[in-house]
Amino acid sequence: MSNIRYVQSLSPKQKPDASNLEFGKTFTDHMFLLDYTEGQGWHDPRIVPYGPLTLDPAAMVFHYGQAVFEGLKAFRTKDDRIVLFRPNKNAERLNVSNERLNIPHLDEAAFVEYVKALVSIDREWVPSAEGTSLYIRPFIMAIEPCLGVRASKRYLFAIIMSPVGAYYKEGIHPVKINVESQYVRAVRGGTGFAKTAGNYASSIKAQEEAKEEGFSQVLWLDGKEHTYVEEVGSMNMFFKIGGEVVTPELNGSILAGITRDSVLHLLKTWGVPVTERKISIREIYQASLDGKLEEAFGTGTAAVISPVGELHWQEHTMTINQGKIGELAQKIYDTITGIQNGTVPDTFGWNAVVE
Repeated sequence: MSNIRYVQSLSPKQKPDASNLEFGKTFTDHMFLLDYTEGQGWHDPRIVPYGPLTLDPAAMVFHYGQAVFEGLKAFRTKDDRIVLFRPNKNAERLNVSNERLNIPHLDEAAFVEYVKALVSIDREWVPSAEGTSLYIRPFIMAIEPCLGVRASKRYLFAIIMSPVGAYYKEGIHPVKINVESQYVRAVRGGTGFAKTAGNYASSIKAQEEAKEEGFSQVLWLDGKEHTYVEEVGSMNMFFKIGGEVVTPELNGSILAGITRDSVLHLLKTWGVPVTERKISIREIYQASLDGKLEEAFGTGTAAVISPVGELHWQEHTMTINQGKIGELAQKIYDTITGIQNGTVPDTFGWNAVVE
């Protein structure tokens, strides 16, 4: 976009070895910044050298938590194009989060153009090795210096990027998950459907305790009845029960995952029976006892598909598909990653090309 101011980095970094990339540890040469001031709106879009931000200690984000973010990826296809996967959906969801946190609306077409502009400038950072990508983190935070519980009058929108390695370096291994029986992540009417920092802060303790017990993630139940399945950490959940795929319906406390939406599109296209509804942990346990729980997997930007080999609920352990990845989960993973890397036709028009 011609109105984006560009300050080139005079100290380009050495790019990391693609075989040794860690998620979110290395960042590209530049970042995007955009200011919001009440009465003026969003202004001064700029791409500048990546570096620290200077904020007043009284910046409202530190005290009242007005902060939202997104996560998406850029991929280098087999024919050396650079594409973004469904960035318009991230733009839409960012505004859903903005609305809930009382942060000003950001033009969605501009959001996509800002992301494209930054990726284009740092395009050499998009890795080409199998399974690698450039992770993109847009975020907004309240920066007005004021110790008063109200909406801020000033915000900063920023985009930073990090090359990331293959999520499954040695093949997909199903994970062990603990069904959380004590803590609550979100309740209907709260901020569970928004991608806001506080949701993740409140989930950390349960995740750390689960890891100490040997589990990879936590499966959250609803905050009111502690009965119905919601989501896993940063992923939505799917279960294949007796030939039908079931995923928890979006009820106001579950994040509307973009990979989740993509999976629903694929399943319907393939003619696989799929339902969005309330599903209790007891129903899943009973299906396991009856031999009908055929597959379980999480969906998200980082892993695309994360198969679940074992669910632990209270004193019960459910082993799913003998602890192996299911045929359907593998097909979904291969299809989405194939669309992203250009080896599977993009019949849905999901990829946005970065010029």
